[in-house]
Amino acid sequence: MFKILKKEKLSANIYSMTVEAPRVAAHALPGQFLIVRVDEEGERIPLTVCDDDKEKGTVTIVFQPVGAETYRMSFLEEGDSFADVVGPLGNPSNLVNVPIEELKKKKILFIAGGVGTAPVYHQLKWLHNHGIDADCIQGARSKDILILEDEMKAVTRNLYFATDDGTYGIHGNVCVALQQLWDEGKRYDHCVVIGPMIMMKFACQLTQKLGIPTVVSMNTVMVDGTGMCGACRLLVDGQVKFACVDGPEFDGWKVDFDQAMQRSRMYKTEEGRLFLEAKEEKSHGGCGVC
Repeated sequence: MFKILKKEKLSANIYSMTVEAPRVAAHALPGQFLIVRVDEEGERIPLTVCDDDKEKGTVTIVFQPVGAETYRMSFLEEGDSFADVVGPLGNPSNLVNVPIEELKKKKILFIAGGVGTAPVYHQLKWLHNHGIDADCIQGARSKDILILEDEMKAVTRNLYFATDDGTYGIHGNVCVALQQLWDEGKRYDHCVVIGPMIMMKFACQLTQKLGIPTVVSMNTVMVDGTGMCGACRLLVDGQVKFACVDGPEFDGWKVDFDQAMQRSRMYKTEEGRLFLEAKEEKSHGGCGVC
């Protein structure tokens, strides 16, 4: 059993939980994810790591109830336990494998949207702990649903906020904010974008126009987390990839976002899953659910 040591409500519908999982914490790196189960009958839910404390043996996850299982998760309290916490899974951020001295020469920008702020924080904290400064644009529809503001400020050189309704920071989405910073003379040579798929799509279109190489995390399309179910099947530079085993990070300029969004919508219905199974055959997945 994996005890919940701390629970926090970050906004009206977003929660943070710090969980006792020493073996997972010992190996967790930025960009990776976990699979949790509420109980023995529960579904397997993949969630990116928001933070880890290797000395205390804990990992922190952030989630938003969007289905039955995450809704059940929201009712767990401090002292309760998860039946399973499996991980770390997936490949760590590409930045982890770059020599520190080379990273210090880079001008790195992160763009975080919604719950995507959680895995962005993990990467920013890792960079900060290694003496590397980075900037970040954090976007949300309005100020009241921005999360981890103080934590993000502590690990960034410059943190810019963008809200669709103009209640905080720059009035507009993250693309408006990036264009404004660019027009003011800010320059970057590497960008990491994590958030809703539609946000990542348009952010990548802008970074390509500006010539900023960009990485995205496709964790939002994962279901099973082991490459078996086929839910996270993507086209990257025309090749079939699975977000959970080949990613979750990919070259944002090469991801076919339109195909990924259309496929994600179809996967939610039984008829759509049957169609995908027939169309994709062996490259669909092998869980047997479809």
